[in-house]
Amino acid sequence: MSDIAISVSDGVQLLRLTRPAKKNALTADMYAALAAALEAGDADDDIAVHVFLGSEGVFTAGNDIADFMAAVENGRLDAQVFVFMRALVGSRKPIVAGVDGLAVGIGTTMLMHCDLAYASETAQFRTPFLDLGLIPEAGSSLLMPPQLGHVRAFELLCLGAPFDAEQALAAGLINRVLPAAELEGATLEAARAVAAKPRHALFTARQLLKGDRQALFERIEEEARIFEDCLKSPEAREAFQAFLEKRAPDFARARREAAQA
Repeated sequence: MSDIAISVSDGVQLLRLTRPAKKNALTADMYAALAAALEAGDADDDIAVHVFLGSEGVFTAGNDIADFMAAVENGRLDAQVFVFMRALVGSRKPIVAGVDGLAVGIGTTMLMHCDLAYASETAQFRTPFLDLGLIPEAGSSLLMPPQLGHVRAFELLCLGAPFDAEQALAAGLINRVLPAAELEGATLEAARAVAAKPRHALFTARQLLKGDRQALFERIEEEARIFEDCLKSPEAREAFQAFLEKRAPDFARARREAAQA
């Protein structure tokens, strides 16, 4: 997969997003490749830790806009998106992320499933779901309120306010803020330190910390059903049409027209 570079060293599987021309926006094929890598890594005794990194100063701009447009037309997201979410949540091995630049949508919500996360000073975290007529995903509606507190979770997920690296640190989304030049080295160093721990104790301790994930899987499925209902709404169609026409969306007009139809 040309847009995902996968390498393994010192017990660490590195999953790097390599689509910088599109700000590492994730396509269905990329989701599928990431899910397959997580599942294969979980089954590989030589791998103890998964690491996510972006490239060329960007983590990810979130879901690819062309895929989103197709989803609005079809009324559903590609199944590979949810395959990736389930692989992410179900991983039995620790996950580490290094975030440089943009982390939009899934680029932010996936951090809730990481065990360690580091960010550069220029990182920016955004979840503009409501601006697109959609709802939060990846179990963020369940995990973020208790971790961040309701008001900060609402600010990020519903108001859609961007968080800079220091705000993300204060909110508990990340562990450290580093200069961009040091981010990748520090992220990989931490991953190698985790990978060097006794494996049975490491995986068992992580499982105890994660606890029963059944409620999380159920919330992800619930979010997915509602998300796909939202894709069919007049507001979502107006949001994406406005994006294509490079104008501000008029949600009130979209609701009026839908009521009159």
